[in-house]
Amino acid sequence: MSNYFDVMKHCSKCLLPVTHECINFDEDGTCSICKNHKYKQEEVDWKKREKGFVKLLSSYRDKGPYDCIIPGSGGKDSTFQWYILVKKYKLRPLAVTFDHGLFRPTVIENRERALRRLGIDQLTFKPSWQVIKKTMLEGLKQSGDTCWHCHCGVYAYPAKIAVKFNIPLVIWGEPTSEYTSYVSYDGSETGREVIDEKAFNRYINLGINADDMYEKLGGQVALRDLEFARYPKYEEVKAIGFQSICLGDYISWDTKNQVELIKKELGWKEDPIEGIPPEYGYEKMECMMYGVRDYLKFIKRGYGRTNHLMNFDIRNGEISREEAIKIVEKYDGRRPESLDLFLKWLGITEDEFMKIAISQCIAPHKHDPSRVKRGEALWDRDQWDKMIGEDY
Repeated sequence: MSNYFDVMKHCSKCLLPVTHECINFDEDGTCSICKNHKYKQEEVDWKKREKGFVKLLSSYRDKGPYDCIIPGSGGKDSTFQWYILVKKYKLRPLAVTFDHGLFRPTVIENRERALRRLGIDQLTFKPSWQVIKKTMLEGLKQSGDTCWHCHCGVYAYPAKIAVKFNIPLVIWGEPTSEYTSYVSYDGSETGREVIDEKAFNRYINLGINADDMYEKLGGQVALRDLEFARYPKYEEVKAIGFQSICLGDYISWDTKNQVELIKKELGWKEDPIEGIPPEYGYEKMECMMYGVRDYLKFIKRGYGRTNHLMNFDIRNGEISREEAIKIVEKYDGRRPESLDLFLKWLGITEDEFMKIAISQCIAPHKHDPSRVKRGEALWDRDQWDKMIGEDY
């Protein structure tokens, strides 16, 4: 076993470290996420769960122009949601897309192809690029996370559309039970995760609401510029009988099989991602800056997305822990080539970036720059400036 995995405590079954958000370990050293997964595999009656889902849908079907909202970018999860909810469950959904300003060409093509083939109406919202840049820099300073605008917009915007057009049911995909311990599959009678204002403020918005961000930016933007990041008022969602649920609480989530399904049925295409093995080209392929986000996570917590992916494979019995460690050490923590563009957009130097990032390290992890190797540019890298424009 690598010395690196001896530096701080890791799960005895998977590779998650003690710095993972909302994690705990039992007396045998097994993490709470592994226990969640075991419960999912051994205890959940998925046939019963699905029957409950079908019954729930009957309460919303044919009550208005749309049966539900399905948020999505056109990545693997939302494309599967669109397909299965239309083809199997015969819903008429409205697809709602929050455009974080960083979509890569392939995901745009995937989204358009899927929506056209399935005959789904769609609404898209994209905030000002100048506002996005300011919140990315401030998010980096405050929490070591540049995606505040995305975290907030992805969840708040569909809820706003639900209120505006009186579409009370929003259906998400993968529940957080798959990768964190904020909720669990056995957390209630149905195990259902509720995506509401409480969840939004608890683990989605990084503890920074729209008013907080406005104050932190010190007048660089108007408060109304951040309205996209504000969740609807309780009275508004209550008035329409709002429900926001995860499909993965009602059918057993199986990413790899779902990816094969949408490839076959919708022509969905993968794309390489910075810092991730090539055989996982379905994972987080929609964002230009995912490599930077993953790099920040590695600096802050001591592990990246490859670790995350290996844990799924370990729990599913597809790879040994020892084999997974070798893959993690090969790919995790690479300095992404896209960081050059990111620094240019935000107008900071790499030294300034590293100083901020290292200040966000979570004990007992200490970032070791000597372990970092430089990654290569992605195939579509030269298109990103053209997509966003020269005046950035």
